[in-house]
Amino acid sequence: MDLSQALANAAARAGVDLETGATIPAPRPAEGSTTGWIMPHEGAPHERTWLAWPTAGYALGSSEVEREEAQRTWSAVANAVSEFEPVSMVCNPGDEAVARRLLSGSVALHSAPLNDAWMRDIGPSFVLSPEGTLGAVDWTFNGWGEQEWAQWDKDSQIARYVAEWSGAELVPSRLVNEGGGIQVDGEGTVLLTQTVQCDPHRNPGKTRTQIERELARTIGATNAIWFDRGLTRDSEALGTRGHADLLAAFARPGLVFVHDQQDAGHPDSVVSRELHHTLQEATDAHGQHFELVSLPAPRNLRDAGGYVDHSYVNHLVVNGGVIACGFNDPHDEVAAGILREHYEGREVVTVDARALFDRGGGIHCITQQQPVSR
Repeated sequence: MDLSQALANAAARAGVDLETGATIPAPRPAEGSTTGWIMPHEGAPHERTWLAWPTAGYALGSSEVEREEAQRTWSAVANAVSEFEPVSMVCNPGDEAVARRLLSGSVALHSAPLNDAWMRDIGPSFVLSPEGTLGAVDWTFNGWGEQEWAQWDKDSQIARYVAEWSGAELVPSRLVNEGGGIQVDGEGTVLLTQTVQCDPHRNPGKTRTQIERELARTIGATNAIWFDRGLTRDSEALGTRGHADLLAAFARPGLVFVHDQQDAGHPDSVVSRELHHTLQEATDAHGQHFELVSLPAPRNLRDAGGYVDHSYVNHLVVNGGVIACGFNDPHDEVAAGILREHYEGREVVTVDARALFDRGGGIHCITQQQPVSR
């Protein structure tokens, strides 16, 4: 880490943004002030969905063509979501004009300093108390395990801003984690990976038991299902080291979509078999086995960077709909049909996600749902 990054991180810890001088919202209550938090299933009713506007970093790109591609893709996702529910977009100061030009007029803009644009990971994971009040888990974020290409002095503070704007009670956590690293059924079961939560660059020395105890406190997860690893591309230099939201997702409690790479020549065909085996052996928090539904990977196997990690699992459930990843691939409609069948009564809208995956994520990775609260 260079001197400027170290100074920026120190300023962030002090509650001040080094570049703008803005005061970073402080946590409202002390840690543990409310107990019994639980993270609802994604299909529960939403108040809104949050995104962050690509301003710099790997997500935006280095050329004008790449920048425009990123902005148009992020706006396409936001505009698709806005057809179903309210959307809030966090913009780095100075980006509001270009965001306003590309976004639907119904999308609300908020201003805060940003490094990058992966709201699932930098924003809070929203939870509800037994009384239905809103909480926002502020995981410790360190650039996906202190990746050499990442900066996080600003992004590590975004959960506080979003908690403040949403009126949520902040739930601070010392666990280094990202929202894309967990998938929940809303009834106590969480999916996660050994290579993320037990990453020595994230949580050195922490055991599974310690991690599970913190997940129980923060999101109400009493039953953890551990995958050994993530998809191959996501485990390489520009990946997250194995986020769960590329691997599997709960359509509802008891039913799990599983990424299925059917081509034996792709290294993720082995990963897919391991995922299926783990889930076949596992049970939920009630001791019940899961119904597994395969989501076949796209037929396209490679791009200029090698084997792709394109995954239809990485979709977003919204009020009355599903925003699905498209790859201009014959399996796009196959996957949409499977999602339509199992998300009965929800409209499935496919958005081209290739520009997102080129940058290291998908539709689920750039969005974060806020559940309806009391």
